[in-house]
Amino acid sequence: MTQLGEAIARYHKILEGDRYKDLSWAHDLQERMKAHKLAVGGRPVSPVLRPHFITRRQYAGLVKAVESFSSAIERIEKMAIGSPALLSRMELLPAEKMLAAVDPGYSFLAVTSLIDTHLNNGTMRFARYIPDTPTGVAYGEALSDMFYDAAPVKELRKRYRLEKLPGTKYLLHAILKTYKEWGGKNKKPNIAILEFRQPFQTTESGENSLIADMFRREGHLVEIVSPDQIEYRNGVLQRGEFAIDLIFRRIKVQEFLTRFDLTHPLLRAYQERAVCVVNSFRSELAQKKAIFDLLTDEEITASFPASERRAIKEFVPWTRVVHETKTKYRNKTIDLPEFILRNRQKLVLHPNDDGADQHSFQGSEVDEAGWEKALRAALRNPYVVQEALEPVVDVFPILQYGHLEMQKMRIDVHPHSYLGKVQGCSSWLTAVGPSGFSTLSGVAPTFILESK
Repeated sequence: MTQLGEAIARYHKILEGDRYKDLSWAHDLQERMKAHKLAVGGRPVSPVLRPHFITRRQYAGLVKAVESFSSAIERIEKMAIGSPALLSRMELLPAEKMLAAVDPGYSFLAVTSLIDTHLNNGTMRFARYIPDTPTGVAYGEALSDMFYDAAPVKELRKRYRLEKLPGTKYLLHAILKTYKEWGGKNKKPNIAILEFRQPFQTTESGENSLIADMFRREGHLVEIVSPDQIEYRNGVLQRGEFAIDLIFRRIKVQEFLTRFDLTHPLLRAYQERAVCVVNSFRSELAQKKAIFDLLTDEEITASFPASERRAIKEFVPWTRVVHETKTKYRNKTIDLPEFILRNRQKLVLHPNDDGADQHSFQGSEVDEAGWEKALRAALRNPYVVQEALEPVVDVFPILQYGHLEMQKMRIDVHPHSYLGKVQGCSSWLTAVGPSGFSTLSGVAPTFILESK
């Protein structure tokens, strides 16, 4: 058994002890989450009762791989912006192309980002790149503090050393560095965190509220605003009397464009360099799954540094935008639709956009007729085909209907990247249900585990 396996088994054994059978510690932990803004819709953001552990070696490998990969993403995006042929392969909407053409006023395309990573013993694979503030950066930091002092974790710490990972301070540092490069003069810029409010939503979303509190502790004036609350007058973007220097964007471009057009006050202020927007609208290029098509095309990446090419080859699944075309797979020329049909078991079809109404299709989970139907739909809409990734699954204790139960959870590790440098990570867990669908999901605090 590995060191991680031994530590997990020991933790589960601790929970079986008489001291913890009444579950008062678990109820207390969940009530503390609710009291500290670590709940969504009244449910704790962490559905599990143990942290996720990784080794120092895993974390070091993760940092090295993600930083090389992030550099390759930055390089491919800049190539695409300067090449109509490459840009057309991204399947952008016309409005998205127009926004991508606007220079944001600073050099880095993604100030903050996360990489959805499958981390399993000695293997690592990148499922997708998300140019956004990592969900879990504030939740993960607060949960780490809370779990670190929970009674069963304290008992585990008698045998193992647990190290917390970096949290939100690097987020603010990256944003302020970007604002200064953009030309911002205020040492303490007014920051607006941009979010969409759900119908009948009366409070700010939990993680944005935590981030706002952190910015305020550092001396910034901060408001959480919705796009329909802001206006642009006399060269100033504002919400009421609150003049905005810096927009911290927590909404996707496509979501924005389904509700507003290019004359929106935010977009006019952005185009006229009246406000610094982090992340820029240009960063959304990498939101498209088609970015992996460009990355895994060796004709495009042939001139990339060796470290970046190695990271792509080792960690990025082969991906192609679905078209009636011929392409390369492992140095062999293939007819793409025919190849997709014949290799159902090892492929998955994903919509190009995460927010799209279309569904993903796992070849191993549908029959031949269903796969043919999925391929026809993929040929009509913006889809990519990708080598399927093996999910990482482990057992976690959960509190269910007042009882402690052991639940299989799928684990996605999310390294947090700021200006291309990894500073910590969080873990997103989803229950493995009989149909593959479950509403039980959330963040787990992540610790580096070592023997004492």
